[in-house]
Amino acid sequence: MRALTVAAAAAAVAAPTPARLLLVSARRAAPRFGYCRASSPARLLRTSCYASTTMEDETSTSASAQVQESAVQGAGSVKQQVSNLVALSLRATVPEVDVEPTVEVCTTKFGDYQCNNAMGLWSKVKGSGTSFKNPNAIGQAIAKNLPAGDIIESTSVAGPGFVNIVLSNSWVAKRIQDMLVNGIKTWAPILPVKRLVVDFSSPNIAKEMHVGHLRSTIIGDTLARMFEFSNVDVLRRNHVGDWGTQFGMLIEFLFEKFPEWEELGSQAIGDLQLFYKASKEKFDNDAEFKDRAQQAVVRLQGGEEKYRSAWKKICEISRNEFDQVYKLLDVQLEEKGESFYNPYIPQVLEGLSNQGFIKESEGARVIFIEGHKIPLIVVKRDGGFNYASTDLAALWYRLNVEKAEWIIYVTDVGQQQHFDMFFKAARMAGWLPDPNEKKFPKTSHVGFGLVLGADGKRFRTRSTEVVRLGDLLDEAKARSKSELKQRLTDNGKIVDWTDEELEETSKAVGYGAVKYADLKNNRLTNYTFSFDQMLSDKGNTAVYLQYAHARICSIIRKSNMDVEELKMNRTISLAHPDERVLGLYLIRFAEVVEDACTHLLPNVLCEYLYNLSEMFTRFYTNCQVVGSPEEPSRLLLCEATAVVMRQCFHLLGITPVYKL
Repeated sequence: MRALTVAAAAAAVAAPTPARLLLVSARRAAPRFGYCRASSPARLLRTSCYASTTMEDETSTSASAQVQESAVQGAGSVKQQVSNLVALSLRATVPEVDVEPTVEVCTTKFGDYQCNNAMGLWSKVKGSGTSFKNPNAIGQAIAKNLPAGDIIESTSVAGPGFVNIVLSNSWVAKRIQDMLVNGIKTWAPILPVKRLVVDFSSPNIAKEMHVGHLRSTIIGDTLARMFEFSNVDVLRRNHVGDWGTQFGMLIEFLFEKFPEWEELGSQAIGDLQLFYKASKEKFDNDAEFKDRAQQAVVRLQGGEEKYRSAWKKICEISRNEFDQVYKLLDVQLEEKGESFYNPYIPQVLEGLSNQGFIKESEGARVIFIEGHKIPLIVVKRDGGFNYASTDLAALWYRLNVEKAEWIIYVTDVGQQQHFDMFFKAARMAGWLPDPNEKKFPKTSHVGFGLVLGADGKRFRTRSTEVVRLGDLLDEAKARSKSELKQRLTDNGKIVDWTDEELEETSKAVGYGAVKYADLKNNRLTNYTFSFDQMLSDKGNTAVYLQYAHARICSIIRKSNMDVEELKMNRTISLAHPDERVLGLYLIRFAEVVEDACTHLLPNVLCEYLYNLSEMFTRFYTNCQVVGSPEEPSRLLLCEATAVVMRQCFHLLGITPVYKL
């Protein structure tokens, strides 16, 4: 695609084309030189061509037989299967009305799920000669027309037609047992997308990753993991800031201080952060150096080999530092930085200009966006490209080359205005449909709040420097290890642990605590960073959940029963009320993942995980496991809970521990 002609690019930009891919993107901060997608003020615009494919077209067909087959075969979440049955009933009840099933988890003791279509249907059929007298009568008909099968045990109708649906205990038990035999992947939800690009983290080259990058990195990673679990093809993208005016400053400083830099290699630069600060100070205070640095940018962008080589060396050093942090966080990314999209900018802008969207304004070239007082600048007064032009080219590439269906940008909430302008410009150009049309491709901004210190201000060190992410993770591991060793020493179990076990467990608990403390919050809110709170074993913390998981593993070990044999030869019973409550909550796992993906909220999964641990505690308190007549069945419930907890940990990027 790098050899793309201008004419071909312009034609492709102008004509909407099918797009089949999902992009989850994270933004970077916008310092004075360069920018980083993860955390900062405003960013610029992205876009996307679209086909007339609806989201519903992607997930299912309208054929009644296929809906019924889906429910019978157990495809999708429990909520999806119940909704499929309700859809069949609705067609039988009011065939003249096209309506989607409205099914929610029931909040009363009268059912497990509830269909809430009756009142809406009554408003549509009332006065049209219908035989129904009121919403309750419609609800009764919906309940009666539900297809017979092994999923539903009973139904009842309350008030204005609310249909309460009780699931069969035997079906719930069988669904859990099937998962234990065939794997948790069989509980993956069915989502209306096929491919997804996750663009997140995205720090600036030549600047170290700090706590401001934490939220974008782990939120983006968790979203990617959830979509991957849901059988979506996810392309993880790290849109690093590797192109811009700051490189002229860095390269010129390198040439000045180390004329023989090629022989010295990485040693010439040393600590990249100190090197950046020194070059920035000289840039701000030395007018002659500033002029040379600006010329260096031109020569770099012109392709001069000497400047390209220096640029590559700086990027290499910075990339190695990023990779160390990603390794600690167990985050996988494929880098496609700003420089990758640079060759596409002229063609993309020419296509937009030919469409009449780019105008001249005060010496710059801009796109005027309805509802905004300032325009989107795509070419600066000096003729140079900027972040907006890079972003437009990147989005064009992702939609037309990578065929993106959904573009999700994970950045701080301060960039909301930018994304609003960006998305509107894309829709103006025909790259994106109207969001109300529910067609692909679509874009979403996944905003998040700040990480605060104990003083309620942006989290920094005592010297007012931003906290380096690597240092923060090291401290989390050190604190975790110290507390673990103290606990094991106090209870006399330290002798049972090897040094390697202590090290690996400390990493899992420490890094997991940092991630969970962030992810459990609604991402739109700020949260206060506190090692004491996140490493506590009380309340909704990763440490508490790790202990809960380790406890279940201990129960299974102490039984001396072969769980794998139990899976194949014994069955689950849900006779006790707490057994049923636990079993019912376990099978809702898929719809929780679906909900977290649909609304792009990792905290939904965290809430489920914590509630699951609480429900298990109640079950274990009231239902004797080891030594009881029901031991085989209850051990299988223990195993199912552990399996689901481990999958939750995995989706959150947390390594589970099996003993503590």
